Amino acid sequence: MPPIPSSTDNPFVVFMIIVILILGLAIVMLANLLLGAAQVKAEEPGGTHATGTQTEGNQATGTQAAGLLFAATTVNGISDTTFYVLLSVIVLEVLIILTLIYNVRTLLFVRKQRLTRTVSAAPRAHWWDRFNRMKPISQEADLDLGHDYDGIRELDNRLPPWWLYGFYCTIVFACVYMWRYHIGHTAPLSQEEYAIEVRKAEVQKAEYLKKSANNVDENTVKLLTGAGDIAAGKVVFETTCFACHGKGGEGGVGPNLTDDYWLHGGSVQDVFKTIKYGWPDKGMKSWKDDYSPSQIAQIASYVKSLGGTHPDNPKAPQGSLEK
Repeated sequence: MPPIPSSTDNPFVVFMIIVILILGLAIVMLANLLLGAAQVKAEEPGGTHATGTQTEGNQATGTQAAGLLFAATTVNGISDTTFYVLLSVIVLEVLIILTLIYNVRTLLFVRKQRLTRTVSAAPRAHWWDRFNRMKPISQEADLDLGHDYDGIRELDNRLPPWWLYGFYCTIVFACVYMWRYHIGHTAPLSQEEYAIEVRKAEVQKAEYLKKSANNVDENTVKLLTGAGDIAAGKVVFETTCFACHGKGGEGGVGPNLTDDYWLHGGSVQDVFKTIKYGWPDKGMKSWKDDYSPSQIAQIASYVKSLGGTHPDNPKAPQGSLEK
């Protein structure tokens, strides 16, 4: 019997656990902020500590919700129980966060009113200061945390809005990126995208080489030495050219192609030109309408490979000696 797969191997479970950890971090940060706000409010007349009891009540509710059991069906490839437990934790954390935010706003309301009265009495701040939420020097005493390091005082300044919203955007982007590339697989990763582009480039390269091979002529042709090209030239020679030149190039109606004597030049360019245009007055037809330039180059290269092969019954040399 195969082992039962672990729920932690499911990408959806990993994603939900990451969401839980992020929300848990947000709860810790908000809890610290709430403690600081509660301390500020406690210093004022009529301060109350009811928030802690309410939070503990929410946490107790979360403890009860975390202990629920569900039927063992599957959702997104995981058991129904695992799915609803994770979902319950996420919902509970969201509720706790909303509760903490509400209490923080309530506790800071009085302080905000006091600061508002102080700020309204001061001259209007520059737009750059408002954009960065810079506090005037007159408020430094309220922000001082009492820590002094070699004359450098620590102030409880809030981060600028542009920085905070930029940070929030990176969190949203990271969640979308993780879902799109690592869980939903709706877009290729960098390595997969590279492999796709390489395959496209190979297709384009093959098409280019195919076209460039047919652009060859008697001036640009080069001697081909590849086994595939020689074999392709041999097939054409033994089915078409052997009638005049013999199957081994020993000659017949046409001249011997295995010696060093040539009627119209013995270079690969000359042989290519002879095959392409022919010599009608000597019985050699033009093959340019029968074979492509790349095929003629293969035939010419095969003819050049016959030099010095010494077949049986070779025809007497004709033409000029070329080395």
